[in-house]
Amino acid sequence: MHRLIDRNITSTVRERLRTTQAVALLGARQVGKSTIAGMVLKDFPDALYLDLERPSDLTKLTDPEAFFSQFGDRLICLDEIQRAPDIFPVLRGVIDRHRRNSQFLILGSASRDLIRQSSESLAGRISYIEITPFTREELPRVPDSTHWLRGGYPRSILARDDEESFQWREDYVRTFLERDIPQLGFRIPAAALGRLWRMLAHSHGQVLNTSKLAGSMGVSSHTVRNYIDILEQTFVLRVLPPYSGNTKKRLVKSPKVYIRDSGLLHTLLGIETMEDLFSHPVYGSSFEGYAVENILTRFPRWQPSFYRTSNGTEIDLVMTKGTGKVAVEIKASSSPKVSKGFQNSIESLSPDRTFLIAQVADEYPLAEKVSVLPLHAFIAKMGR
Repeated sequence: MHRLIDRNITSTVRERLRTTQAVALLGARQVGKSTIAGMVLKDFPDALYLDLERPSDLTKLTDPEAFFSQFGDRLICLDEIQRAPDIFPVLRGVIDRHRRNSQFLILGSASRDLIRQSSESLAGRISYIEITPFTREELPRVPDSTHWLRGGYPRSILARDDEESFQWREDYVRTFLERDIPQLGFRIPAAALGRLWRMLAHSHGQVLNTSKLAGSMGVSSHTVRNYIDILEQTFVLRVLPPYSGNTKKRLVKSPKVYIRDSGLLHTLLGIETMEDLFSHPVYGSSFEGYAVENILTRFPRWQPSFYRTSNGTEIDLVMTKGTGKVAVEIKASSSPKVSKGFQNSIESLSPDRTFLIAQVADEYPLAEKVSVLPLHAFIAKMGR
């Protein structure tokens, strides 16, 4: 049995319940939403938990208004809410009638865009929290290389060995395509979506070219964009927008794409061990995506983008919040160097701070106003 690990987000969930009528935990399947809910529900001994994938629990909501009225003084947790999306208008009436916080804890395996009924029906009454796989910060006893190779899904990172972890992820990919996507209401051939997902894995960290992908698959660019939206809104793909601030340079306008979990990326590419990863062409971009995901999970209120000019000079990550701007370059090397194009990009961007994240032991200066440091040190510094 896997050990329970108290997630960083758990305290946030508790606080939101104290101050909000309804809280929605959204995230990919098997990411740990139910485990987090179970830990939070210990604070509410009389709470009700309904798993809407269980027919017996779903049947209890045949007359949802009567059910909620019967237990109106208790916190009600609704797991896999996408199985009953028509229930949101009823929730609004119940919430407005009781006018108290901690009424509903809602868990869903799709983004708020896919369960749009919630945002339409519960505006001003619900707080959304995204649950991600384990971050590096949450697993201090796990070696960096293990977390990078296996990713952060609980059953993957806590597996007994790399073989068990890889097998679990292979099964996850298959189940996601063949069962989870159809259950969300999408009538898409599993083989077609799986092929695009693998093609995107080969394009990990690159600028998105929908026309090229569409040509390879023999479908329209519109179909490719639709598939990409589905992968993004089910939390397995990150689409990073290009920087759009004021600059005299001609900037690339297409986004970059990343497979969000490094373990799933490696599974899609058939990378089973660190030895496989070291010799694979995706090695550098895999580390880049790994760093980007850990950073953006930790700092969700910063607006992320990447900077790239038409002549190819690039900064991997630009983070803005208010008037603040931070530029981040990411290298898988233990002895990183920067190009003239990097320096030109910094001059154009004029960030408040510039960092180069690399696989180094300690922080050190590289150039004027540029510090090299490991990923964990960057996260600690930004969190101060």
